[in-house]
Amino acid sequence: MIKKVIAIMDTMFALDGGAMFGVVPKTLWSKTNPADDKNRIDLAMRTTYIELNDKKILIDTGIGHKNNEKFDKIFKVNRNQDLMLNLGENSINADDITDVIITHLHFDHAGGNTIINENGKLVPTFKNATYHIQKDNFNHAMSSPIRERASYLKENFLPIQEANQLNLIDGNQTLFNEIELIPQYGHTIGQQLVKFNFNNETYLYTADTIPTSSHINIPFVMGYDIQPLITMKEKEILLKQAVEENWTLLYEHDPFIMGSKVIFDGKKYKKGKEVTDVD
Repeated sequence: MIKKVIAIMDTMFALDGGAMFGVVPKTLWSKTNPADDKNRIDLAMRTTYIELNDKKILIDTGIGHKNNEKFDKIFKVNRNQDLMLNLGENSINADDITDVIITHLHFDHAGGNTIINENGKLVPTFKNATYHIQKDNFNHAMSSPIRERASYLKENFLPIQEANQLNLIDGNQTLFNEIELIPQYGHTIGQQLVKFNFNNETYLYTADTIPTSSHINIPFVMGYDIQPLITMKEKEILLKQAVEENWTLLYEHDPFIMGSKVIFDGKKYKKGKEVTDVD
């Protein structure tokens, strides 16, 4: 049984608003996500910590600290906060993490997978953890797809494989009889969402299928998605079930809220009651 769930911030960063909303006109998306003078919108990088019996689990690891000053400037990375600091503030030690579930290996979700140690070597950040990744996503990342090459940085995942800390998941699977991994193929090949029950509530960590609450509207699909029509179909299936079963969605990138319910008004899906904590 799941004993504890905590939303853990990594940092705030920014991406191009047009890329985040694809073909949706700026006049629409800027109402909820205003852009700066470089057309970037603020985004959160929000991970989730779960305690389950003797397991201490982290979902995604954020951007990490291996990037240079130019990278931080381009993506407006806020270095005043980070995952390690916020784990510590919640009395969570990195060495106590037993499992890391990676939704997909894009740099903003998996950059914290590895660190550079005192000898200048890349090693897993969570040295006692098994990292769970969809096999399709790992193979896709290893193939260096042209469109996503800048997002799949092998420094974030090869050291995990070399340390024998990698567990490749093949399709829909339930970890520890409690946590369901749901494969997705619209945003990238083999992304996995994370569904779990806690205190009689069902939660879905939506990763980049629904990165913010502004993306609940089905046509609001990212330009980053490699198969946007598949993303729309995946969203429709998830949102229908979320309404019918009263799920709470947990948004990894929403800069304003951690999560919300979903409602359907007969024409489209909308954000329902906001949640500020997992309880």
